[in-house]
Amino acid sequence: MIEVLAKLGRGPVFLAGEVLECVITFTNPLSASSTSASSEMLAWASAQIHCQFHASENRVVLPPSDGSKHDVQAENETVFVPNRGERGQCILSTPPKILFCDLRLDPGESKSYSYCETLPIDGPPSFRGQSVKYVYKLTIGCQRVNSPIKLLRVPFRVLVLHGLKDYQFPMDEAVAPSNPFLEEEEGLKKDSRLADLATELLMATTSRRSLHLYNISNTRGKVGTFCIFKTVYKIGEDVIGTFNFSEGDIPCLQFSVSLQTEESIQEEFQRRRGQPISFSTHARHQEACLHTAQSSFSLPIPLSSTPGFTTNIVSLKWRLHFEFVTSGESAGTCLVRGSQLEAITWTGVEQMEVDTFSWDLPIKVLPTNPILASYVSQFSSTNSISI
Repeated sequence: MIEVLAKLGRGPVFLAGEVLECVITFTNPLSASSTSASSEMLAWASAQIHCQFHASENRVVLPPSDGSKHDVQAENETVFVPNRGERGQCILSTPPKILFCDLRLDPGESKSYSYCETLPIDGPPSFRGQSVKYVYKLTIGCQRVNSPIKLLRVPFRVLVLHGLKDYQFPMDEAVAPSNPFLEEEEGLKKDSRLADLATELLMATTSRRSLHLYNISNTRGKVGTFCIFKTVYKIGEDVIGTFNFSEGDIPCLQFSVSLQTEESIQEEFQRRRGQPISFSTHARHQEACLHTAQSSFSLPIPLSSTPGFTTNIVSLKWRLHFEFVTSGESAGTCLVRGSQLEAITWTGVEQMEVDTFSWDLPIKVLPTNPILASYVSQFSSTNSISI
């Protein structure tokens, strides 16, 4: 038996354009209870990155794919097909790299190999939606002589930040973004500079603040005003807004704010023309606000969520969805005197005529530093199999 262990060096989240580095260790374990141990042989091992696309057939018309080559390979047990047995279509893959040929391991011996590959910058981000899914995996294939191929799959997450591929790195290393507190190897300089550049671009974009004021009104009049200082965020940030009901003509009894994504399929891939958009709620704030002059909310954008993006098949956008409950009466309470002259009791009315209306405010959500997103990732940095 040979144990195969794959470990991602920096965590399971990467930016498109970064270099993924994985150390793959092959071990012939020496068991203490074993009376006889022998050497183990592997014919070869290879590794490849691929992105698997899966869609809900009752919502999406799948684009045509060249399945002839895949079918021929799938019948051959000695051909390395990284997405063998996977659902959906392989829409992106890197060239396979051979790790070794004819590896012999004595009892208790281990050998490690380093796999490095640049993630395609023009691929889609990792996404698990209601209609479509984009899943990235590093697949390591191993084979014994006269035995079928065994596959070790290492799932990871990819974030896409538009604009990175158009950036030209300066010739002068001194002006390139870098971390002065870390010693970097020559081969990793460009990769670390890319992560630093992405962090600087995100900070510059999401730190801009300007006052946005919106009047909230319905057919009966003005309810109040809403204030927000920016509409561009990174995942992991909080969306903060304030309400002012003091200048309203009609009272607001209750409001709710939901942080939502809308997943829409491009028209040419819709199963039915005009099919509804899929909505997902990531955070929600609800508050009763009768006789409240001012109020506020704070909604966190989960680090595990997908920033907005658009491909030829699907589009993901973010928004704030507001719902207001207003009253047609000028006051929502009545005054009732108690048995004693000095005692006054406030009680609410039993019935009230109300109106409800909603409003949507689009916002833009960008990626964040992939190291930060790795802390909450559902994927493990270490995966293993025994062959």
